[in-house]
This record gives sequence, structure tokens and C-alpha cells, in this order.
Amino acid sequence: MITIRRETEEDATGIRHVHERAFNSSIEADVVEALRRRGAVTLSLVAERDGKAVGHILFSPADIRTGGSTHPAVALGPMAVLPELQRTGIGSRLVKHGIEELRHGAHGLVVVLGHPTYYPRFGFVPASGYGIGCEFDVPDEAFMILELQKGTWKGRRGTVHYQPEFREA
Repeated sequence: MITIRRETEEDATGIRHVHERAFNSSIEADVVEALRRRGAVTLSLVAERDGKAVGHILFSPADIRTGGSTHPAVALGPMAVLPELQRTGIGSRLVKHGIEELRHGAHGLVVVLGHPTYYPRFGFVPASGYGIGCEFDVPDEAFMILELQKGTWKGRRGTVHYQPEFREA
């Protein structure tokens, strides 16, 4: 049985292990740790089985800049599931649980730079359709948003800026 819950301090080693195994690299694990160290975590969830972390998702602050004003958003990622448990629904459960928690927390928008065939099942659409670009040069179909509160972004245009903590991680 898989349980989804908020991260605790005791989860750090398990979360690192999940990211290193899932990506066969330490890059994403280093990003998670850097964001955590700098206090740039909006929400961090762990998928747990038999007392061990088997999946993880992190949401961090981002800004959408529209000329002279800044609007808060939340960035999804990184997300990881142990390789032997991928394609079993754990990642989907993490995303859905995270979206629901953010929605109840009165957040307006979530942005993700991810697989264009994976995230639309959760309601993500290309950000360009909402007049939102990314501060980096990214493929249009891979940069997506989800409006958590309908009408949050109606009639505006802007560029997402990830927090400096994310870029430097």
C-alpha cells in the first residue's frame, strides 16, 4: 500500500535516494536539497511504502512578470519515482495530491517544464496559450500551466521566472 504525505526532516535521505535512482544522476536530488536549504519549498510530498520513500514531488515558488507587476505562481518539479515502481500510478497520485493541496491553499497557477504527453492528463496546457512564456528557451509543448483558480490569468501576458534558488541549484 502506498501512502502520500508531506515530507518530514527524516525523509531527506530517502528522497535523495529516490531522485538519484529515478534519474540515474544526482542533479535533481541536488536541486531538491538546495531548494530545501534556502527555504524555497511551497509543498513537498513523499510516496511511502512499508516505511520507505518510493516517490517524491516538490513544488517551489515562481513569479510571473507582466511588465511592471509580479504575480505569484508555483513550479512543479522535480518529481521522481523509483524505477521499479514507475508506471504504477505513484507519480500520478503525487501530482493529483499536490494539485489538491495547492488548490486548497489558494494558489492560482502551477507551471511545469515536463513531458508534453504526461502532464495534460492533470489539466496542464501549453503556457503559450495563456500568453505565458518562460525565462529560459524551452520547447513550447513542454512548458505548461494549470490554472488552479479559474480566471486567475484571464487577459494578461507574462514571463515565468523561477526563483534564483532553483536556477542556482
